[in-house]
Amino acid sequence: MAEGSLEAPTRHPIPWQDPDFYDEAKLDEEMRRIFDICHGCRRCFNLCDSFPRLFDLIDASESEELDTVASADFKPVVDACTLCDLCFMTKCPYVPPHEFNLDFPHLMLRYRAVELKKGEVPWTARQLTETDRNGALARPVAGLCNWASDNQNRLTRPLMEKALGVHRDAKLPVYQSRTLTDLAASDVPQTNRGAPAFGRKALLYATCFSNFNSPSIGIAARKVLAHNGVETEVVYPSCCGMPQLEHGDVARVAETARKVAAELRPKIDAGWTVIGLVPSCVLMLKFEWPLLVPDDDNVKALSAATRDIDQYVIDIARTEGLAEGLKPLDGGVVLHIACHARAQNIGQKSTELLKLIPDADLKVIERCSGHGGSWGVMKDNFEVALKIGKPVARQAREAGKTYLASGCPLAADHIRQGMERVDGEAPLPEASHHPIELFAQAYGL
Repeated sequence: MAEGSLEAPTRHPIPWQDPDFYDEAKLDEEMRRIFDICHGCRRCFNLCDSFPRLFDLIDASESEELDTVASADFKPVVDACTLCDLCFMTKCPYVPPHEFNLDFPHLMLRYRAVELKKGEVPWTARQLTETDRNGALARPVAGLCNWASDNQNRLTRPLMEKALGVHRDAKLPVYQSRTLTDLAASDVPQTNRGAPAFGRKALLYATCFSNFNSPSIGIAARKVLAHNGVETEVVYPSCCGMPQLEHGDVARVAETARKVAAELRPKIDAGWTVIGLVPSCVLMLKFEWPLLVPDDDNVKALSAATRDIDQYVIDIARTEGLAEGLKPLDGGVVLHIACHARAQNIGQKSTELLKLIPDADLKVIERCSGHGGSWGVMKDNFEVALKIGKPVARQAREAGKTYLASGCPLAADHIRQGMERVDGEAPLPEASHHPIELFAQAYGL
């Protein structure tokens, strides 16, 4: 085996049904094995806060080695991991097939699964992950919910911080009274029969965020695809389970994977491509679900049929060619490459997409925003999240572009909030966008 593992990384199925997976002594043994390798390498020191915490922990120990670090002190290292997968995909030289067989994110997942099994995940934290339930409850009173969750509301946000652990200054997603599935049912765009890609069929997997919080992403995607001759349907069987995965609830995610894959299989067999609108959800369907239920043929078929929205439009551009009508966007775009888009190992498809716009003026930033799903809004993490994302916010502010975009809408909002804390003469972008929204704007749709 060559030092540095120059081969493409591979991932093993997650053995969550094996009793040894939850054996605390065996977990501790594996954590010490992997932490010792990380301690000797330190290549990931600047990725997230997990690694600085680990290295500081070891350096401050009596022997300055792992043997004098108490296992109880590992928890802050685990808590800082956002499961972004960047250490596995972009930094670590010891991932499989290297004989060291190091998978740091899935080790953190295993630790959290043990915590959940022991009942150590707080009730409030678990309630925040119930995105489908929360979205459904918020719909009839969306205006009231948005008023209460506004980070400028000094009446409700301190109470929310105390009750739920959500930092009072963190910007939270807004809720909509009409979901993406509602809007899609009442407004079906006409398919452009003259487009080069006419004849394609795609299911837009709404994702909880696009469905309940930002339907504009799905509406923009559907208009772009219709203009390019693609027949679409919007589906939303359920959340992909990423929020539950963050807390180690692998059994529930596996159940979701089987259910959703079985429901979508007939359309897949009929030739429909499944398109995810948020990279985290695409990553779940493509990679995490097959690792949780590796023997499920429906999950395998869904994984093979799933594409990121930017990836899919680029495939149209390369294969059949795009429909005409793109016009320049005045003022330029700061584009952040989402971590879970990078973890898909598909290249910078958001960059390629926006470069198709005439006279594209792009500032591309490929670095973690620091948000990490729900992690970055929590009271204990918010300031750390802004610190991690400060280099991104600084570059974005210095670029002075009119538009700010990221495939991860939460990351985009977090970056903009970080930009507010960075000095700069140029005005802040009025809002943040998904790249497909800007592409639709360039089409005039």
